[in-house]
Amino acid sequence: MPVSAFAASPRVAALQVALRHHGVYSGTVDGLAGPGTATAVRRFQARRGLTADGVVGPRTRRAFGTLGRHPIGSRPLRSGMSGWDVAALQFALAAKGFPGGPVDGGFGARTDSAVRRVQTYAGLRADGVAGPATMAVLRRPGPATPLLRMPIAAPIGDRYGPRGNAFHAGLDFPAPTGTTVRSAAPGRVTFAGFASGWGLVVTVDHGDWKTRYAHLSRATVAPGESVVAGERVGLVGATGFATGPHLHFEVIVRGANVDPARGL
Repeated sequence: MPVSAFAASPRVAALQVALRHHGVYSGTVDGLAGPGTATAVRRFQARRGLTADGVVGPRTRRAFGTLGRHPIGSRPLRSGMSGWDVAALQFALAAKGFPGGPVDGGFGARTDSAVRRVQTYAGLRADGVAGPATMAVLRRPGPATPLLRMPIAAPIGDRYGPRGNAFHAGLDFPAPTGTTVRSAAPGRVTFAGFASGWGLVVTVDHGDWKTRYAHLSRATVAPGESVVAGERVGLVGATGFATGPHLHFEVIVRGANVDPARGL
């Protein structure tokens, strides 16, 4: 079973970002201090003429340059900043259910959007500045996944969680084009159309949470329609940014992505 992103460490993720930037780590930014990360630290230290002991102390942090600077929580974070603390923030946002593009240590427009989304979720002023109140929200447990019906008769492929230096916010179900996609719960269709990246997508509202069905070849429902659990909402396709036919399935609770597998 994959290790939950919620059990991972933003500090380790920030280290992995710095190691990737310097070309000594090609693994996933998953926040887990495994042997691959430890080996990469020693490799980096050896290349910089440091004692290759695997300990990330002050000298190693300085050798990382910009991505080794600024301890977590040492300053409010806003657009245009970069550093160790920004990488940790990006990972924490994704783990909370608010992914904002690559975890790369640079606070750009997508990170700004993710910060504003988590602030709105928590009832804070959505100013895009990650200060103590925003960071406190990111340390709290996220919402639970509701009970779901399987949206498709197919095995799970890519799961929810870190992928490379980004975050996969749903489940992928590889299946032939035209395979039936069904609503995972009763609700009302709020969107059925094309969206950037997702291709043809259907969104169903279930109250304080919603489900998203992406990369479809055909939508079989329209906005405003009510659906019951198990009702067909579309057919599998490969529209949008898809390398092959599959269903990309997301669950969003009060604005936060959650792991759909926990509810199946």
